[in-house]
Amino acid sequence: MMAFSFASLKIPSCLPCRASLATSPSPPRSSLSFDAAYIKRAADLADKSAGFTEPHPNYGCVIAASSGNGDKVVVGEGYMYAEGTSPAELEAVEAAGERCRGATAYLNMEPNHCLGDQAAVSALIQSGITRVVIGIRHPLQHLRGKAIRAFRSEGLLVDVLGEDIQCKSMEESLKSCLLVNAPLLYRAASQVPFSVLKYAMTLDGKIAASSGHASWISSKKSRTRVFELRGRSDAVIVGGNTVRRDNPQLTARHGGGHLPQRIVMSKSLDLPEVANLWDVAEVSTMVMTQRGAKRSFQKFLASKGIEVVEFEILNPKVVMDYLYDRGCLSVLWECGGTLAASAISSGIIHKVHAFIAPKIIGGKNAPSPVGELGMVEMSQALELIDVNYEQVGPDILVSGFLQPVPDLSPVIPSIDETSAIDPTVSPYESSIIFFYKTWDPYGAFSNFSLHPIRLPDENGEYYNWPSVEHYYQANKFVGSEDPVVKTCVKEIKSARSPEEAARLGRRTQRQRPDSVRADWDTVKIDVMYRALKCKFTTYPYLSSMLVSTAGSVLVEASPHDLFWGGGRDGEGMNYLGRLLMQLRSELLAENSASNADNKNEETKFRNCHEN
Repeated sequence: MMAFSFASLKIPSCLPCRASLATSPSPPRSSLSFDAAYIKRAADLADKSAGFTEPHPNYGCVIAASSGNGDKVVVGEGYMYAEGTSPAELEAVEAAGERCRGATAYLNMEPNHCLGDQAAVSALIQSGITRVVIGIRHPLQHLRGKAIRAFRSEGLLVDVLGEDIQCKSMEESLKSCLLVNAPLLYRAASQVPFSVLKYAMTLDGKIAASSGHASWISSKKSRTRVFELRGRSDAVIVGGNTVRRDNPQLTARHGGGHLPQRIVMSKSLDLPEVANLWDVAEVSTMVMTQRGAKRSFQKFLASKGIEVVEFEILNPKVVMDYLYDRGCLSVLWECGGTLAASAISSGIIHKVHAFIAPKIIGGKNAPSPVGELGMVEMSQALELIDVNYEQVGPDILVSGFLQPVPDLSPVIPSIDETSAIDPTVSPYESSIIFFYKTWDPYGAFSNFSLHPIRLPDENGEYYNWPSVEHYYQANKFVGSEDPVVKTCVKEIKSARSPEEAARLGRRTQRQRPDSVRADWDTVKIDVMYRALKCKFTTYPYLSSMLVSTAGSVLVEASPHDLFWGGGRDGEGMNYLGRLLMQLRSELLAENSASNADNKNEETKFRNCHEN
């Protein structure tokens, strides 16, 4: 794995910039300032959806056209709001309209482009865009370079920062592109979620008084920033001491559609029976412990709707491995000094956010933000790199990386190139095909994928559902006359992402179980199948992709969904995979019957002419 440090970034000055042999000559030097500014703008737009799109990348797109006097003006821009919503490129194209003709599109990262997800690339090609400037290539190997090749095969000029454009003026733009998708880059390179350690301390380095009292060290403005950090994360982790001492809520409280999962790490399960984290009406909580710890308390947590996960030995590394398997992209650690030291020693902390309040509390036994690391000399101290300093109210926020941002820019032979060299090489297991998130090669099979379907709503009137998940969640409450539930169904129908639709439906199901249709457990499979069949028959390329998997077992690889998914250890029912295989059989039978009919017609035609 290569590593990238912004402080050590070396981009040679170019007169003008170097052009790749794969493209036409590099743009004139006078246009480089526009390129740098608009790529930076695309990255800033992408950052608006941080946390909402996970595990999908954060995408922004800016379309700029010539104003006639040599300058460029923005004619359209957009960003991907959440997983399962319109691509940034499509949003920008729709905003620009006919002004796309002959314009340039600026993307912070190469878009997804595979059989089930071609909307972004198609939108730009069909719009009349003639040039595309890309910040960084896609970090995932099964997608890396595919969109770029597709653009160039259609005659579009493509420039990639660091490859086709190498100038000092691009340094800040490249940095922005890397930062906005740093979690994805870390995850792709390290096979663990991107982990951020956050803490607030006094000027003399204390996170609480000697008594343990810690509210409030930082200012209200700093606490608002913490809510934003949580909203950008998939999960927030604390230890047992934090639960006992602070009784935190760990909610994002920023009004957005994404709420991170709350995780408590406790070896002994010596935890209070009354705690804010045990209220899972709005957001779920998971407790991680060692095998065999306090079975009675595990049953108590389960009765509250809290998932308990046991490990042979509980430590930060095994937790990160587990969360990686569950699809987590980024994790925020808000733990005490002991757990923070263990996480740092495990090598899984990538970035630190330290809020320093202008307060002095003293105390020989007052806790510090990081416990014992075993270091005895200052030369052993860990140094942050690419450090930023920011005043937040009366506090100072110091942030920096403990590990360099992975640099995935070296070109590694793609699957297509490898197969051309050795046709026996196959990237996937031939007998089992796993799918889970939208970044998977078969991610379009997911019920969260952005493929609108047209099916009747609760009133029997045909409605354009944004995704299969929207339709599925709304059907839980068909027939309910509860005004609150009716409002929830309206919110589900208009939810901007499948995640929001799922959260709304699940929350109402927990809060008002009597409002769920009485036959739901027996009809939910039929509801899902109806939606899947509509989806795959509406989009021919999806049907072709599903048929192409003939002979393979399809497994929805969610490790925590034991009904629709395969489960972590294969103990799940995998009903989503089963339904897709059932639908595949129907499609294959229809294709076979159609081919047989065509063959019979050809035979009749041939016999008629021969006679």
